[in-house]
Amino acid sequence: MQSLRSLLIADTHENDGDPGYGTGVWMEDLAAPYYVLRDAGECITIVSPDGGHIPVDASSPVPGSAPDCVLRFRQDPQALYHSTHMLPLNEVRKEDFDLVFLAGGYGALWNFPKDKRLQQLVGYFIRQQIPIGFVGHALAAMILLTRYDGRPLVAGRRLTAYSNEEQESSRWPEIPPLLLESKLVELGAVYSKGPMASCHVVTDRRLVTGQNRASATETVRQVLLLARSKDKEMQFRMDQKIH
Repeated sequence: MQSLRSLLIADTHENDGDPGYGTGVWMEDLAAPYYVLRDAGECITIVSPDGGHIPVDASSPVPGSAPDCVLRFRQDPQALYHSTHMLPLNEVRKEDFDLVFLAGGYGALWNFPKDKRLQQLVGYFIRQQIPIGFVGHALAAMILLTRYDGRPLVAGRRLTAYSNEEQESSRWPEIPPLLLESKLVELGAVYSKGPMASCHVVTDRRLVTGQNRASATETVRQVLLLARSKDKEMQFRMDQKIH
């Protein structure tokens, strides 16, 4: 079976205005999809809005409780190279990918909603029905996207994202620029959530969303299943034409 061309997107926002803290990608949100895809034999490209080095949230993971995927990532020369030599968004062709996954982390709340290149990329994948996944705060990339009639793209969509309860229990309950759950509900999304820090994944057509880092692995698995099913469907159509 041919390898799928997979695009992983992380954020490069490092500082939230408080000199005592730094934001960035949540490590499990990146490591989990990276190994699900790599172990499945898929081709992976990691990008960010500006390219270069991925800043990692200093508190991810809590010392002594790192999941296996994070420990593996930190000891993997190939993964570390990818994470320090990311391509910028403007150097990738959206037509070149079969699936896309956006990693979460607090930094996404600052950069994802305002990055026009990212908005265009996400909009393209959704319009083309290419499987796309978001975990945690990454769904901030969709809050400014609209349909042709001007309605929010998330309106009427079944989805999940980092909950208000999880945000308020974090070490930064006041600093982030928005509460993602509240914003999505305001925009008309059909939002759902599970218990804090538990896996909760929602699939709506070819859009897959995971609530938090505990959901990262299952979210990308669902994206991969959708991409594989589309790949089989396209192969079936080609076979039918040949015969």
